[in-house]
Amino acid sequence: MASSACAVTAPTNAVWQWPRSETTRYPSLTPHPEASAALASNLRPSAPEQDAPGPILIVPGDALVDIATEKTALTAALNGIEDAAELRRITVAHLSATQTRARAAIEAAFEAEPRASRALVSSYAYLTDGLVTLTFWVCKTYLHPVQNPTPAERISVMAVGGYGRAEMAPFSDVDLLFLTPPKTSPWAETMVESMLYILWDLRLKVGHATRTIKDCLRLGTEDFTIRTSMLELRRVCGDEGLANDLGLALWENLFKNSGPAFVEAKLEERAERHERQGGQRYVLEPNVKEGKGGLRDLQSLFWIAKYIHRVAHPSDLVTVGLFQPEEFATFEKAENFLWAVRAHLHLINRRAMDQLTFDMQVEVAERMGYKDTPGRRAVEHYMQDYFLHATHVGELTRILLTALEEQHVKTSPSLIGLFRRRKKVRPGYVVRGGRLDIENPAEFIADKLNLLRIFDEALRTGLLIHSSAMRLVAANLDLIDAEMQGSKEAAKIFFDVMLKHGNPERALRRMNELGVLAAFIPEFEPIVAMMQFNVYHSYTVDEHTIQTIKTLAQIEREELIEELPVASGILKRGVDRRVIYTALLMHDIGKGREEDHSILGAKIARDVAPRLGLKPAQAETVEWLVRNHLLMSDVAQKRDLSEPRTVKDFAKAVKTRKRLDLLCALTVCDIRGVGPNVWNNWKAMLLRSLYHQTAEALENGLEDINRENRADEAKRALRDALSDWPKKKLRAETARHYPPYWQSLPTATHITLARLTDGLADDQVRIDLTPDPDRDATRACFALVDHPGIFARIAGALAMVGANVVDARTFTSKDGISIAVFWLQDAAGDPYDPAGLPRLTNTIRKTLMGEILAKEALKSKDKMKKRERDFRFPTNITFDNGASDIYTVIEVDTRDRPGLLFDLARTLADSNIYISSAVVATYGAQAVDSFYVKDAFGLKLHSHNKQVALGNKLKEAIETGVQRANPK
Repeated sequence: MASSACAVTAPTNAVWQWPRSETTRYPSLTPHPEASAALASNLRPSAPEQDAPGPILIVPGDALVDIATEKTALTAALNGIEDAAELRRITVAHLSATQTRARAAIEAAFEAEPRASRALVSSYAYLTDGLVTLTFWVCKTYLHPVQNPTPAERISVMAVGGYGRAEMAPFSDVDLLFLTPPKTSPWAETMVESMLYILWDLRLKVGHATRTIKDCLRLGTEDFTIRTSMLELRRVCGDEGLANDLGLALWENLFKNSGPAFVEAKLEERAERHERQGGQRYVLEPNVKEGKGGLRDLQSLFWIAKYIHRVAHPSDLVTVGLFQPEEFATFEKAENFLWAVRAHLHLINRRAMDQLTFDMQVEVAERMGYKDTPGRRAVEHYMQDYFLHATHVGELTRILLTALEEQHVKTSPSLIGLFRRRKKVRPGYVVRGGRLDIENPAEFIADKLNLLRIFDEALRTGLLIHSSAMRLVAANLDLIDAEMQGSKEAAKIFFDVMLKHGNPERALRRMNELGVLAAFIPEFEPIVAMMQFNVYHSYTVDEHTIQTIKTLAQIEREELIEELPVASGILKRGVDRRVIYTALLMHDIGKGREEDHSILGAKIARDVAPRLGLKPAQAETVEWLVRNHLLMSDVAQKRDLSEPRTVKDFAKAVKTRKRLDLLCALTVCDIRGVGPNVWNNWKAMLLRSLYHQTAEALENGLEDINRENRADEAKRALRDALSDWPKKKLRAETARHYPPYWQSLPTATHITLARLTDGLADDQVRIDLTPDPDRDATRACFALVDHPGIFARIAGALAMVGANVVDARTFTSKDGISIAVFWLQDAAGDPYDPAGLPRLTNTIRKTLMGEILAKEALKSKDKMKKRERDFRFPTNITFDNGASDIYTVIEVDTRDRPGLLFDLARTLADSNIYISSAVVATYGAQAVDSFYVKDAFGLKLHSHNKQVALGNKLKEAIETGVQRANPK
């Protein structure tokens, strides 16, 4: 709601007269003699009210459009003009000036009060009413005057849809219904045509229809969208009698006795709309109007209530018993916030725009006054508010639908499962409308543990919780005090919810939405609806947490054995379920603060775990898991698993098989809980490899990991696979490579490379691109005579074709052949289509042969998408000489962009650094590239000064690339 500083009440000659209080949004039934006459829900005129205030506007009404003054000015300009084209030109020029001035005034006032959305949308509708009214007056008075009009020469101009509600965003469509008598006269047709030409010349986007009352009834019967638009008809100008006749006809002949059909149609439409918008509330770039929890959901609530109960204003939802007063307050807060967001989107883009893209999120947050805080950006605070409001919209929808079921307007879910046997509810509970309700509210809240028990009972019986029960719980959260938070019985109930019924996510999500979870574990409250501003995380932090627990429950139910064989095996063998569930609940609880969230989360877990009744050893394990919950993922995705030191160091950190099992299960759930498309075969392969190698090391001893054993096994496998080769040739092949070559690659790749290097000429470049479904990637093998910078050249060639490198290995044979293996994905993160591999191979070959210069060609190819430019990831470069026995590992953590790997590899090559392998990990817009390198003498990079100098060169290359990809 607009503040008093900017919400200005219109003067007494305003376009609208309003019958309620200053905060009322909808026009009264009282027609203004010169302009808009609003219609109530039944479209019947009412008696004028005395001293009715005008609409809430963001600037005074006469600063927008004053009908009397405008008519006087138009009369002076148009008198004596007979040419129709000239009349129209003068009218358009005059109204354009009025519109430009008014829009500028509205925008300036909104900039000063960026959350005054109610006043804003009313002001745009007020201005539009004035423009439509004056257009009608000019057409009727000057373009198509009729001295003695017949009954057929009447027309009523009516606003429909959002404009009918007097709600307009800055660039909303102007939806008009031109209502005519049963037989449309030529005069009416010319009036409509002339009005439309003027409104179009005013650059208004007009949606229009010309219909009779009979047409409206017929089309409304056939199409629920048309019926909905007519539910919100409002006469702007023209014949009042026609408008009133239509209102009576609609309610008597169309709306009456068709409530259930309308409700079901709106709910089906809502479900389809949600599916189109991503199917869930926490999409990364939500649609403010059409998305789940958006404006259209709120409007649908009001449409349904208006259709069933003929309410005129959302506050009447309280009067008819659908909402409590505090629920209507939630409705208004959500609606005002969402309207403000939508208005800012329109004004930033200077057009209708409802998709809250990443770049728009930053700008809207700034316009609405959000500020950065330590550990969190302004845009993250803003999006947290957005998702909280979207969640509240979902709660309001659930409450309304339950009420409609009780009124038998909507089908109850109990009818769907009529023949399914359900468990009998425990004493104190009843089943109402197929939902779990509370028999005696006073007795229920007398025992505060019931605020947790009801969720356990809902899972036990398989029933949804009734809205009245949810209201009671939400209204008594203050009962969940420190005593209850530390209660052993409360902890037991909470763990029953998580561990006993097999689907804890359902109860946890409802507990979270009602505020119970944050009340019982106050440390959880800061992450509720917390958005992470990056393209990697699809969910808010709280929803991500619940998704991870959902995945764990699915694994326990043995639903993911084929997809997750390792994690499924771990859980089937058995782990401490209290530990793993608590660790998942706590793993991201430290996010949003300055301190590293893993460290802070471990400190929080140290306090929470004992409070939940965990024994000291269990609490210690939970703390360790939270502190190290990213360890396995980082090692698997950022380090070379063929390097023995990698597995040794990870095994030393984990120490025991018990911890390895728990960490592996947690890691799998964590990654799968990030988003629907994050988990893939590549990550699965990496984690499986790390798990099995580490388990073997912990079981047989760390000294069992050595390169020589694996090299011998790899050579033996190659000899078996190439048994048709001459023995001499096979001996030469197994002798030409150094141990890392055999350690790092599977036998299938060794076979391909043996054939590529067989008989390779000095001027040849041999390439093999093959789908690798086990890794969700395309494997690219290269063989050519060795020379400096080969890795950079290949990286440049791959950047040219837009390939994403997810892993890479380079080797030089003893006889000077350079071998490289890259695993690639396309821009969508999928393997390349096999049909396109020949063309891809040809382009890569031309680049490697020097026919295309990657450095020059990339200047026009690696531009960053506008919607992704506002992601911030500080550049961090580290040198690690302990992660490998042979190489220095250079890890570059920075903002991802096209051409990044090429820029880094070229900088290293120019500095005479040999790249043995590169492990590339991307997390949305963040890239972590790890290079295993030696200097020109084959040594590690021990000199601190050389490390600093090389780090500066890499940072300079990154900055130059950013400027190239994101020109000002």
